[in-house]
Amino acid sequence: MEQFAAIHRLFGRLSAWAVWAGGFALLLSAFMVTIEVIGRKLGGTEVLPGFTLPQFRVPGSDEYSGYVFAGATTWAYAYCLLHRSHIRIDALYNLLPRGVRALFDIFALSMLFAYMAYFTSKAVPVFIESWERDSVSVTPQLTPLWIPQIVWVTGLIFFNLTLIFMIVYTVTSLFVRGSASVQALAGTMSVSEEMEEETRGIQEIDR
Repeated sequence: MEQFAAIHRLFGRLSAWAVWAGGFALLLSAFMVTIEVIGRKLGGTEVLPGFTLPQFRVPGSDEYSGYVFAGATTWAYAYCLLHRSHIRIDALYNLLPRGVRALFDIFALSMLFAYMAYFTSKAVPVFIESWERDSVSVTPQLTPLWIPQIVWVTGLIFFNLTLIFMIVYTVTSLFVRGSASVQALAGTMSVSEEMEEETRGIQEIDR
């Protein structure tokens, strides 16, 4: 089980790096859009006698921000899964015995993998077609579509690999360590765990 734990930590580190990169890219795109909005609103405005703000635009700001959002989102999937921060409807779940909850957790991972595998199987040909045909966006920027699509597709593939690992890990853990270990890996967070997760940043600042 130590090997599983080590792989789990590795996936956690990779997903954390991806989330930081995606967050940084989202900040840059937000800054780019902000500059575009200010340029549209204030460009050409006379703020002082004889001084008029120049008009300026950031070409493709809305297009590129969409690409960034798509890529950052797919790479964040694995992080949310590993940290159990994805949204789940647990009104009935919390009333079930721990063993039944563990089975539902594994079933939920399996169904999520089935959906994501199908989704990825449709996304990969889109990327391949864009690559082979050298497709570009229908915008003045003529962005080669394979560039944002490769980020999007690799994020989906990484999430599928994470799901496969988590299914194998939880099933093995169920037989070796019992249902409580499945809850810690893939179950819904308890109230105390959610509070600890939400206050982790504050605790680190205090240190």
